[in-house]
Amino acid sequence: MIPPALRRLLLVFAHPDDESVFAAGLACATVSGGGMAALLTATPGEQGKLGDPPVCPRERLGSTRQAELMRACAELGLGPLRVLGYPDRGLASAPVETIRRQLVEIIRAVRPQVVVTFDPNGSNLHPDHVAISRFAGDAVAAAGDARWFPDLGAPHAVARLLWTLPAKPWDVLRRAEPALEPGVDFVVDVSACADRKAAALRAHRSQHQSLNRIFFSKPDVSRLLGVEMFRQAYGPPLSARPAADVFLDLVLNPDS
Repeated sequence: MIPPALRRLLLVFAHPDDESVFAAGLACATVSGGGMAALLTATPGEQGKLGDPPVCPRERLGSTRQAELMRACAELGLGPLRVLGYPDRGLASAPVETIRRQLVEIIRAVRPQVVVTFDPNGSNLHPDHVAISRFAGDAVAAAGDARWFPDLGAPHAVARLLWTLPAKPWDVLRRAEPALEPGVDFVVDVSACADRKAAALRAHRSQHQSLNRIFFSKPDVSRLLGVEMFRQAYGPPLSARPAADVFLDLVLNPDS
């Protein structure tokens, strides 16, 4: 088992706030244990909601959301952070070789044992979510192959790739037996980080309407903030599902 202080996690998402909605507790818990949690966000989210009342003019939303993202990351201890700057709702058209190189660069720099991204259907079929899932999986494979981009440093093999669930996690949590749902491979108790997850979500002020609808307006908000669930895309076979630790059965690679 990898000691908590040597754990390295990389989140790869499409927009500011994706990290806080789907994996803030996991990131916070990893950092709280002495490990590292890094984030790559592909777009500044300039096509998102403005808030009600609007927090800024439309033309400033991209920069506003990046500032919100920095505040959310500070709440979680999440970093380093990199925003690639691709157009919101245009990520699927990103040059494949360019974004592959950018993702391989951060994977080899961070050298994570675990990478988290969207499932192939993007959780809600958002085209940017679908695109970043495809790009992330491609880059994870390329990062471990020395033939790709030798100028970016030594190859790094990610031990486990995790996806978000094939259904909305807040809906799955309300089902009678969430652990029996297909795709629920990890159920992580992040209740110790629930307050910091809430603070990170609230840092995304421009998106408060959606975040209130999902989390803060619900009577079971404590449960929604205290549990995160993931699906294993690849990694060591799990002896039982769901597991409680995304680093379960991973070993420390001395070359990493």
